[in-house]
Amino acid sequence: MYGVLLLVMGLLLRSIAGTFATLMVIGLSAVSAMGLAGWFGILLTPPSVTAPTIILTLAIADSIHILITMLQNMRRGADKRTALVESLRINFEPVFLTSLTTFIGFVSLNFSDAPPFRDLGNITAIGVAAAWIYSIGFLPALMAILPVRVKQRPIGYSGAMDRLADFVVGRRRAVLAVMVVVVAALVALVPRIELNDQFVNYFDRSIPFRQDTDFAMEHLSGIYQAQWSLPAPGPGGISDPDYLARVKDFTDWLRDRDMVVHVQTITDIFNRLNRNMHGDDQDWYRLPQQRDLAAQYLLLFEMSLPYGLDLNNQINVDKSATRIVATLKNITTNELRALDDQAAAWLTENLPSASGTTASGPFVMFAYIAKRNIEGMLTGTFAAFVLISLTLMVALRSVRLGLISLVPNLVPAFMAFGVWSVLVGQVGLASSVVTATSLGIIVDATVHFLSKYQRARRTTGASAEQAVRYAFSTVGTALWVT
Repeated sequence: MYGVLLLVMGLLLRSIAGTFATLMVIGLSAVSAMGLAGWFGILLTPPSVTAPTIILTLAIADSIHILITMLQNMRRGADKRTALVESLRINFEPVFLTSLTTFIGFVSLNFSDAPPFRDLGNITAIGVAAAWIYSIGFLPALMAILPVRVKQRPIGYSGAMDRLADFVVGRRRAVLAVMVVVVAALVALVPRIELNDQFVNYFDRSIPFRQDTDFAMEHLSGIYQAQWSLPAPGPGGISDPDYLARVKDFTDWLRDRDMVVHVQTITDIFNRLNRNMHGDDQDWYRLPQQRDLAAQYLLLFEMSLPYGLDLNNQINVDKSATRIVATLKNITTNELRALDDQAAAWLTENLPSASGTTASGPFVMFAYIAKRNIEGMLTGTFAAFVLISLTLMVALRSVRLGLISLVPNLVPAFMAFGVWSVLVGQVGLASSVVTATSLGIIVDATVHFLSKYQRARRTTGASAEQAVRYAFSTVGTALWVT
């Protein structure tokens, strides 16, 4: 990642000193965040270990804006010190605002139901704060020392951003109409996304574990399981014939589901014992009809088991509940949640002692954690949007611009999910935090553009069209580079 960024920054900045200074800011920001995370006792997990990559992206954004403005001023004839001071004067407020709003965006990850994602948000928030300190303190000091050479441009030079500004302003109605259509089309595709989080799919097909599990699911049985603990009407109640009959009915109901490969149940043991005790006559492959007989069968079977083995994996110690384990095909988490709802409804209606019982197990946990995480992230993202919008209204001293900022902050995430619905179509636990994490990055562009627009309107009395052109010319290149 650092190698790619070094190459890209070198090509776009065309400044060895600027590229070196930016890399220093990136490295210091990431090291500071990870070091403080260590002091705070934050654990590294697959989600939280991606924090340095995110910090790297954000630290670049702060540095690039200061460097681009400085280099632009030097190309117009200003000396290095004057250009640097002017860049800090112009960018101090927007860089602070972007850091603050980005900090808010990542802190919103604390609404996540999964602790690793909360850790990711907190580490990245620390890195964002560190990146701001290094960008406005360390970076200018280093650039003041390092030699910087730029090629001055002739007066009246029109760059690519100026031409883009002319295009957008000159054809603003057409551009707006086209963008509205594109956004509406992509947003309309978002409902097609399915919430699904299958553990096996976390591994690429080239990994032996994935190959083995795929083979097992195709030729043997599934690796996913759902388990139900069914309470009986009291201690020793699992020997009650009525209870056993209802447990058998539930077992049969599960076996009738297409996604169920196998069901492990205590009623199969009672059926086999009853047949064995009647000379292996198949006609006696049924449940015992007397409670004391069922209890004696169970006692006999447990006493006959080898030393160290018992039935505690299927029944509890006082024999007041039994466990049913259903092995499932490679189904989606949506299908599992539907199965759990249907099973709960069946138990409530047919087995009063197990009313309200739901499935459990690691796969069941994954089926619900993505859903709960998305609900938590929606709450956090909404709170972040409100705080960011209020911050922009206060900083820009304009309710109108604060409300307008909601559009470029919200729309990119919806567009991304619209494209995702076509290319992939599924969202799991990992991708459920995309909106919250991307929000902090998206806001950067919005803040810098609107702050430059507002600056032109207030300091020079420019018209709306002129202010847009000024924003393009001063910050357009930096946004493109970041």
